[in-house]
Amino acid sequence: MSGQPISSGLGLGGAAGRRRILIIEDEPDLVRGLRDALEFEGFEVLSSGLGREGVRLLRERGPDLVLLDLMLPDANGFSVCEEIRSTHPLVPVIMLTARSQETDKIRGLDVGADDYVTKPFSVGELVARINAIFRRLHRVVAPNEEIQIGAATIDPRKHELTRKGKVSALSFYEVELLRLLWERAGQPVTREEILEKIWGVSGHATTRSVDNFVVKLRKKIEENAAKPHHIITIYGTGYKLVL
Repeated sequence: MSGQPISSGLGLGGAAGRRRILIIEDEPDLVRGLRDALEFEGFEVLSSGLGREGVRLLRERGPDLVLLDLMLPDANGFSVCEEIRSTHPLVPVIMLTARSQETDKIRGLDVGADDYVTKPFSVGELVARINAIFRRLHRVVAPNEEIQIGAATIDPRKHELTRKGKVSALSFYEVELLRLLWERAGQPVTREEILEKIWGVSGHATTRSVDNFVVKLRKKIEENAAKPHHIITIYGTGYKLVL
């Protein structure tokens, strides 16, 4: 794909009420398919086949969500995601990857991706995940609402977790997962229910997404992530939060 961005032709801010999605992906056929599906859903679409140009578009056009390919001609998705997170910490990022190795997925989450889908993927499922993000992104939060888990304090409005003076940034899905477990504290929550309520999808194929987010959250919340006292695994079922 050429380095020239493909845009919907709308000016900055787009049409009233339309959310803007930036696709950073160098496969022309995939970009066309995603563009058609997303524009059919009413989104404005920008795209670039280069990581650096994608970051420039992010700064100049202010998208509401980024779809980011892991393998790009001029950069890898991990470094691009880190750059996005350093300047736009609250913009949701969904990583698109042809790799299926668990270590790549965990690394993507560690550098700040909110979610990932492995190629080939269902465009319908991807759209469902995007819609789930937007349904929850501007959820009204009570002015003084905070989530307290052991020594950790979570501020959902700022997407921040503070523990023993250390502040950690939280992604969109991390906040939503903590919120769901907190609302159901002391009760087991299945992986399938978590997928349906937070990701907007159901089924067993992506339950590892839930597990990977739990691993990441334990590192921020627990005294010893290998021996958790707050986010407890209910084997064969899901997780339970102990405050």
